[in-house]
Amino acid sequence: MRTTRTADPRVCSIDAALKVIGEKWALLALREIALGQHRFDDIVFNTGAPRDVLATRLKTLEAAGVVRRQLYQERPARHEYHLSEAGEQLFGVLHAIRDWGDRFARDDPQNIATFSHSCGAKLHVEIRCAACGEPVVPGDVAVDRHVHRSDLVCVEG
Repeated sequence: MRTTRTADPRVCSIDAALKVIGEKWALLALREIALGQHRFDDIVFNTGAPRDVLATRLKTLEAAGVVRRQLYQERPARHEYHLSEAGEQLFGVLHAIRDWGDRFARDDPQNIATFSHSCGAKLHVEIRCAACGEPVVPGDVAVDRHVHRSDLVCVEG
């Protein structure tokens, strides 16, 4: 006899983060802002995003505190987009995704742009343990508990 299991998704910060940044145009907009493109038209040009979709994504990122708008022209009102502290913290994530894409998703190595660190070396992002300095790899990480939706305590206010 086969037992039917009811889904009980794990609750985690990856899920929460993806609700904010997990859409293609959001990540590409963040890439452009991180690379110094702050004006809407420049972000549209460099991402290829439909203007209405990009406007919506930027509003979502602003509401989540990932980007901030800054007025640069009053009439008509025009804004630039800059990374907030939360957005700056995504810089390493963006480069890790880029590095992964270079290695595993691209089949045109002749067209891959390289990035260099201020030390002059080619940029290669690694995640390391802040305590011991060792690289973090899948077999070396343990979680203190598994939280599922059914475990959540709801407090009525």
